[in-house]
Order: sequence, then structure tokens, then C-alpha cells
Amino acid sequence: MTDREYDVVLFGATGFTGGLTAEYLAAHAPAGTRWAIAGRSPEKLEAVRARLGGDVATLVADAGDPASLARVAESTKVVATTVGPYIRYGEPLVAACAAAGTDYVDLTGEPEFVDTMYLRHHETAVASGARLVHACGFDSIPHDLGAQFCVEQLPEGVPLRVRGFVAAGGLFSGGTFDSATTAMARARQTFAAARQRKEREGRPSGRKVHGETKPGYDKALGKFVVPMPTIDPQIVLRSAASLERYGPDFTYGHYAAVKNPLMVVGGVAGIAALVAASQIPPLRRKLVEMRPPGTGPSEAQRAKAWFTVTFHGEGGGKNVVTKVSGGDPGYGETAKMLAESALCLALDELTPTAGQVTTATAMGATLRERLVRAGMRFEVVSGG
Repeated sequence: MTDREYDVVLFGATGFTGGLTAEYLAAHAPAGTRWAIAGRSPEKLEAVRARLGGDVATLVADAGDPASLARVAESTKVVATTVGPYIRYGEPLVAACAAAGTDYVDLTGEPEFVDTMYLRHHETAVASGARLVHACGFDSIPHDLGAQFCVEQLPEGVPLRVRGFVAAGGLFSGGTFDSATTAMARARQTFAAARQRKEREGRPSGRKVHGETKPGYDKALGKFVVPMPTIDPQIVLRSAASLERYGPDFTYGHYAAVKNPLMVVGGVAGIAALVAASQIPPLRRKLVEMRPPGTGPSEAQRAKAWFTVTFHGEGGGKNVVTKVSGGDPGYGETAKMLAESALCLALDELTPTAGQVTTATAMGATLRERLVRAGMRFEVVSGG
């Protein structure tokens, strides 16, 4: 791809999270990086370019116009996209990148989209050499690279068990809320896509990978733990299935940990109510109208936000505790993670991979080092 015009194209730069990602690239992309912003409105693209104050190129492309997306994909090494809900708008760009041999990164946390893209475009991407890397924001980089970092502190060639415990404070944008309610409304389709992928993908040869979901009181933590119904454990387990470093028998559990059991009851009830409302189109529209796409928390609100994911790993007679932490999980850090993922694929020497792959499989420690330089923390708390 040395003849491509650009190293990175950011699609969706006129949206809330896309704008933050564009600002990050403008401030942190290495000198000489050839990058552009893309979207459907020339006027809005020009406004973003003016705000950035640089000489970034603009490309007009629409999620509903496959020909325009093909032109974007063929012009660059990597496409990063913030345009969601991805199940509604994302597939034409994935298809264009898979066909063109162009690397692709996004921010999706939608399991149905990820599984459907695997079923429809993985083999094309393998043939073209494209790397399709989903979930390159808070879903699911801290968890995927964090679990990998924990595994690296444990002995090789033995059964391993890792549990991740998530804590965060912050607000979400309208686009994130729209994606969440859309995913909740499509539970049947999500289960069907997961089943079809499992049938096609099969299991890793000669190795075992398990998910753990055991709610209850954890004496070691002194807290109540509840499995989190997010895409993150699925991503971690796919990394474990593809990488032998996770050992012959790997188990991962993904939890929220709270001291007050009433918080568990309230959280479960709130999620159940949101899922129920998402099944009814008029109620779902009303929910989205409360925080419409394109809106998000203020800079002051984002400055107060934070996240921590603590990993407890054990295996071969050794126990370790590691931690990943950073600032605003939904927006500041997510924009950073997406941008650094795109730059990593475009500029760094990486182990060859192709098809739909995870961040740990495609970029691993190289991306982790980028994120540490950018201010995120990966630490060994004990047992190292």
C-alpha cells in the first residue's frame, strides 16, 4: 500500500466523537503523517478543517453511497470510523475496506455487528490482506490489552484464569446511547449472528478458552461482583483463542464490583427497564430524543471522568494483580485509542495478520506502548 495517497482517513469527523478524534490526530499524529477527514457534508467538513487549523484534506463520502466509500478505502492505508450505530450504517465501509485491502478500525460495542461482519467479510479481508479491527475505544481496548498485559505476567504453558473488574465515572454521548438502544432492540438477531459465527469459526485447535460468569460476593475483593453484559469479554476470549500465549486452558470473567448490594439491584433493574423500553419503537425514539446523536458531555464534564480496570490473574502457582487506568472513558480516551490504533496499523511494524482480528492479536504490545506514551497507565499492582 505504499502507493496510497493517505496513511489514515477518519470517517465521521463531523460528529461528536469523530471531532474529538480529529483534534487528537491534528495534535499528535507524527510529522509527515498523511491524513484526511471524510463525511457526507462538505460544509461541515470545512468547518472541522477550519477548527483544526491545519492543512488536513477533506473527502466527501456517504455511508449510503458504496461508490464513495470505495474511493475512500482505495485512497488510504487505514480507515477509522465513528459513524454508528454500526449495524445500521457500518457494513458498506467494512465491505469497501475488505475488498480494497485497507485496514479498518471502529468504535463499535455491538456484538451483532461484529459477528455479522465476520460472517460476511472476514474471508474477503483474509484474501486481500485487510485487517478489520473492531472495538477500538473503551469498548474494548482497556479490557483486551489489559487482559493480555496480565497474562504476560503469568507463567507460560499452563492453565490461566483472569478476571477483570471495571470501575468508571463519566457521561455518554447521544451517538453511544443510540447504538446501545439499537443493540438492545435486536437481541434475537444478536443471538442468531453469534450462533452462526460459532458454527463457522469453531474452537482453537488443542486449546480451551472459557468465559466465566459467577455473580456473588468476592471475599478477596470485599465486594459484590456482577458479570457485565458488554462486548468486552467476547473480544478478550477471541484474543485468547488466537494467541497461544494465553495457555492451553484460559478462563476470563468480566465484572463490575460494588460494595453495596442495593447498587447491584438498582443497576440490574435499570438495565432491564431500558431493554424493555428499547423493544417498543415509539419509546426507543423518545429515549434517543432525550440525548440525540451528535451531542455529548462538555469539556469540563469530560475532564472529571475516569476509568480503572483491575485484573486478577492466576496460574502455575502465581497470582498477579494488574491495572489499566485513564481519563474520560467514553470520549477523551476513546478518541485517543481510536486514533492511536489507526496510526499503529498505518505506521508501525507489526506481526502479519489479516481478516477480522482483535487489537491484542493485530497490535498487542506495540499499541499498548503507544497508549502509555499518550498517558494511559498499564501497571503491575502486585505479584509481578
